[in-house]
Amino acid sequence: MRRAMAVTIAAAILVGGAVVDRATALEAERAETVAELIAVTEQANTSAARTVYLEGAVERAEEDAADRDAVLEVRPAFVDEIAALSTALEGADGKVDTAAHRASALNAQQTVLAERSDPAVVVAATATVHALTEKVGEEVSDWQAAQIVTAGPAGPAWSTSGPDGYARVRAALDQVGGAGVGLYESSSCAGGTAPACANSGGYIKYRADIANWSTGRLQWAMAHELAHIYQFQVWGALNASGSYQSMFGGDPEFLANCMAVVRGYPGDVGCNGDQQAWASGIWVGAVG
Repeated sequence: MRRAMAVTIAAAILVGGAVVDRATALEAERAETVAELIAVTEQANTSAARTVYLEGAVERAEEDAADRDAVLEVRPAFVDEIAALSTALEGADGKVDTAAHRASALNAQQTVLAERSDPAVVVAATATVHALTEKVGEEVSDWQAAQIVTAGPAGPAWSTSGPDGYARVRAALDQVGGAGVGLYESSSCAGGTAPACANSGGYIKYRADIANWSTGRLQWAMAHELAHIYQFQVWGALNASGSYQSMFGGDPEFLANCMAVVRGYPGDVGCNGDQQAWASGIWVGAVG
């Protein structure tokens, strides 16, 4: 009996030990399974994150490419403006100080070279360089005008009209009474749209093509521009005149036409007798 109980206890101890061992093994397996699940989950999460990252990277790359294309599309216009400014600066060499303009253009160029995504930046820089070109042109024109005033009626050197063309325009101006007035060729009158123009400084500019006009038309054009110079001499009184406003509508072009008629060079706009009589006073500095 005592032996049987001992055997039974021993068997129970063995079975209990086996159960414990089995439980330990199962726990180890469970832990291993959980670890594998965690690893798989982490790999899945990593893969998903990688996919999202790659998708985002592709999207960003596509956006960057689109931005770069947009910038590249507007760059040629900037290059053209830089070329135009370079030409203007060459023409200004020795005439006006262009150091500030060159510095501004350099800043604009560096801005464009650094820009990769915003085409508006390039467009703005293009507009800046265009404005610089116009400014240089204006300053050169002013310089030329100053040379004209200094040179007197002999006038400056011609450019595209040639010596014969300049001589024709000069003769027409002399013929209508402008022998003492400076004259030079320029395409700057109203941006090149006007064939000739007068300056309050006392000189006349002409566009090269009018040198080929008929003698009568050329003389009328010079009489018209000479009339403006005489208008400038009484400008304040002229614009304050009620008769000027009522008879000519305050239009100096209409008045210049009438003044040319008085000199014997009628244009396309007719003037009645009263208007001619009033306009004749401007030639002698009298404002009615």
